[in-house]
Amino acid sequence: MAKVLMKGTEAIAEAAIQAGCRYFYGYPITPQNEIPEHMSTRLPQIGGVYLQSESEVASINMLMGGAATGYRVMTTSSSPGISLMAEGMSYLAMGELPCVIVNISRAGPGLGGILPAQGDYF
Repeated sequence: MAKVLMKGTEAIAEAAIQAGCRYFYGYPITPQNEIPEHMSTRLPQIGGVYLQSESEVASINMLMGGAATGYRVMTTSSSPGISLMAEGMSYLAMGELPCVIVNISRAGPGLGGILPAQGDYF
């Protein structure tokens, strides 16, 4: 078996594919952009669908639709994007709909800025 060197975010995406995920709905936000990038390349190769939504709210609702039809679905975001998905996540939980939601955390205060805000000193 050949070994493949990849980043952690790519490993998350590939693991989801290996587990049967065939539908990815997401919106680009740093620092998780490598996951949608990997999914946009790999899913079409295996008959899956990658769809970039117009917002985090749209992606969580697309995820809900995919999960409700019985498909293995996934989305990813980062800190403030996850906050925008909160209402949709509550509906997913209420409907007991299985899905994968990945939060790649940002460093820094509050919801997380794009700069580490001296997080390297802590």
